[in-house]
Amino acid sequence: MYIYPDNLKSKAVMWMWELKDIGIIAVCGIISILALTKTGFMLPLAATAGYGFLTIRVDDISIMMFIKNGWSYFARQQTYEWRLDSDE
Repeated sequence: MYIYPDNLKSKAVMWMWELKDIGIIAVCGIISILALTKTGFMLPLAATAGYGFLTIRVDDISIMMFIKNGWSYFARQQTYEWRLDSDE
């Protein structure tokens, strides 16, 4: 039995992440654990956990996408110049 998603153009998702994000989290997790065991440096592990939290998808949107969309909305504001035409 095959179960198809509602939207066939959506990206592949496993658990609550896209497959790309799971790959990034796995590779960064291995590097972070190696850094923690060899040097005791905890920042890479915290960054990996933060990335994992920000990329959790609920209803086809993640917190990271929400932050990116909000930043692009507020950072790229349009400016308007008001002037009177002298032709009237």
